[in-house]
Amino acid sequence: MKNNIPFFFLIVLLLFLSCSSDDSNNTNNDNTDNPPVNSSADISSIVSMFDNIDGVSYVIEDDFIEFTTNGVPNHTSPYWGESHPMYETYNGTNPDFNLNPNLIGSQNIVFRIPRRPEEAEVKEATRLGPIGISVNGVVFFNQYAGPDNQPLTDEINSFDQFAGHPTGGSLYHYHIEPLFLTNTLGRSSFLGLLADGFPVYGPEENNVMVTSDDLDEYHGHTHTTTDFPDEIYHYHITLDDPYINGNGYFGTPGNISQ
Repeated sequence: MKNNIPFFFLIVLLLFLSCSSDDSNNTNNDNTDNPPVNSSADISSIVSMFDNIDGVSYVIEDDFIEFTTNGVPNHTSPYWGESHPMYETYNGTNPDFNLNPNLIGSQNIVFRIPRRPEEAEVKEATRLGPIGISVNGVVFFNQYAGPDNQPLTDEINSFDQFAGHPTGGSLYHYHIEPLFLTNTLGRSSFLGLLADGFPVYGPEENNVMVTSDDLDEYHGHTHTTTDFPDEIYHYHITLDDPYINGNGYFGTPGNISQ
């Protein structure tokens, strides 16, 4: 009996070492196969929506997409001036419409937008002026009127029949639903990008009108869309304030120059 004890302990020791080796290998394999936690969508898959738009061009880089736009609309407006072929008198539904004294003029605006947008650790407020680009090259503005972040209560009465108007510097822009785009593309369609790279969609989703109550404080949410079947954070334009964007960008905005 005494002669069998060393052999017994040898067997136990070999089994222990074998189990330890297997556990170590399994741990290494798990680490290798796990996908990166912070993987994000590549928005270059949707930039073809900006193709064949006069005055809009883009360059796809490794980390950014650079858009250049002249900012002029591809639709009629009273802000073209009576001598312009795209001039049309106001024929919208606002009985309080009041033409502002500005006219549409060509610009040179460059957006350098992250190609793979991600949520920012520290959110940044949107500024007055351009905050994004729509699919017809017209820029998006936030929910405020200048110069001191005033509500759009009065300024909204100067929006033309397609819900845009020009600044004193002749920069035409949308603060609210761009009616030419939603009438043409549909109210659930992709309408453009904000400067942080996240897409902007219209006021309908699955044939239901979206309100600000359906969205987070940045005026968006995350799930799959027709254009991004693996899901992506995206903004919605709504009929209620803040219309396009809420309390800042969800992601980190790229550079805007004009």
